[in-house]
Amino acid sequence: MNYENILFEITDGIAQLTLNRPDKLNSFTQAMHDEVKHALHRVNGDKSVRVFVLTGAGRGFCAGQDLADRAVEPGARGVDLGDSVEKNYAPLVLALRALPMPVICAVNGVAAGAGANLALACDIVLAAKSASFVEVFCKLGLIPDTGGTYFLPRLVGTARAMGMAMLGEKLSAEQAEAWGLIWKCVPDDELAAQTAAMAKHFASAPTKGLAFTKQALYASPANTLQQQLTLECGMMSELGNSDDYREGVAAFMAKRAPNFTGK
Repeated sequence: MNYENILFEITDGIAQLTLNRPDKLNSFTQAMHDEVKHALHRVNGDKSVRVFVLTGAGRGFCAGQDLADRAVEPGARGVDLGDSVEKNYAPLVLALRALPMPVICAVNGVAAGAGANLALACDIVLAAKSASFVEVFCKLGLIPDTGGTYFLPRLVGTARAMGMAMLGEKLSAEQAEAWGLIWKCVPDDELAAQTAAMAKHFASAPTKGLAFTKQALYASPANTLQQQLTLECGMMSELGNSDDYREGVAAFMAKRAPNFTGK
């Protein structure tokens, strides 16, 4: 596929996808959805990839859905937005969560609507100080989709989730960090470098262990303590037989830096 709405590259174990419609604040069209889906399929099929990075081009991360791509006039026949969520946004969120590697989101500007919740679907979110998050759905008579009703209360609690979802006020990156919505807010001119450094770190880390870590943490809210302990037991049994565990122990005993292969 020739990409026209995204930039995508795989280098030294790092896959980076950049939403690339800067004149439209990287808002989603059907064509962009198709390209992102294709790129994620490539990541899943490439055993050399050990970390995935998602970011946006220009002054915004993602403004959500491009309303011009499914415009509807007042009084005209409506569109089935549920169909769009089911076919595009829901699979995208699930695909990001299911990637067997760390997923970093670098929010370089405004993240609005589906764009905000897309960022929250990632494992670790870094945001430039000038970036912001806004749940604009209430201004359109909608609900926070793309997992918004799932992520928000789990990340910031019901009270703050209600405020964000029902008022649609802009939340600064600094406030997002203070609330625990994201991992870290960084100076604008350091976002790219800090993202690259984190990606490089994960590209040489024990990938399988990190994949199991994210899987276990995401499973935790729905599990009882006993179920979580059973899950941990099974994962530790498998990881104990991994090459990375053997290398980690050998490196520790020899007091040297480990050379993890992700296996």
